[in-house]
Amino acid sequence: MQHHSNLKHTPYDGSEALFKLGLRPFDERAWLDFDDTFDFFLTEKKRLMKEIPEQVFQAKEDTQNAQLEVFDLISDYIEKHGLPMREVDRSLSPLLQAAMLVQEDLVIMRKSEQGWRLVAGSVCFPSSWALQDKIGKPLHDVHAPVPNFNEGSRNASMIERIFDNLQIGMPVERFNWSIYNDDELYHDDRSSEHMNQRTDCYLRVERQTLTKLPKSGDILFTIRIYVDPFDALKQRNDKAEIAQGFIRLLNMMNGAELAYKGLDEGRDILISRLQKLVDAT
Repeated sequence: MQHHSNLKHTPYDGSEALFKLGLRPFDERAWLDFDDTFDFFLTEKKRLMKEIPEQVFQAKEDTQNAQLEVFDLISDYIEKHGLPMREVDRSLSPLLQAAMLVQEDLVIMRKSEQGWRLVAGSVCFPSSWALQDKIGKPLHDVHAPVPNFNEGSRNASMIERIFDNLQIGMPVERFNWSIYNDDELYHDDRSSEHMNQRTDCYLRVERQTLTKLPKSGDILFTIRIYVDPFDALKQRNDKAEIAQGFIRLLNMMNGAELAYKGLDEGRDILISRLQKLVDAT
């Protein structure tokens, strides 16, 4: 398929703690990721915007300035790093204009009395969530389905603190992974997240970044998706190490974590497939 990433990121290799924030600084030159899947992603964004606009774009009325700020930030980044600048439809909301320049999904978070809320988003490639359900909600509601991230949890208060303390010019990133039985980019429900013997198996990775917007004080949250067939692991020289780390992670997961990842019934299947990679070396 023309949008596979050749395993650019492998956070399931045991190097990332599961269900922890794992946020770390990164070089701002590596903020947005353009690669040879760009045209596929943009074509898909355009298709979804045409077919299901309400499901992939939402914005509160008072977000226009922050949206413009995001557009300027992304345009400046593209220009500064000599990346391809596409023509955009100026009749679109500024956040959508920005989204049509990059492969990432873009979300704006704003501080309110209830904490940080999701106030605008262009999300064409959700991983088992729906933008319409999350718009306007505070962080702890956005993360409510995730084990150990619901309101009142230690992780929920840590996220609030991280958002509060994020500094201008010091963006942070984290990675997340899941297993799907297809390589579609748009997933607003969990139906294809359950692994079984009869379906293909795809490794889906999210690279998430947080950037403080200097003028509005809002936070831009970017999500970049990478999808690869499980069998792509076979081509890696380090496949045994990745597989061993992955098995360790899977063995550490409790019932709630497995259920959240759609692996409550699929863990043993996945471990046996990974073990074959270890034994083959």
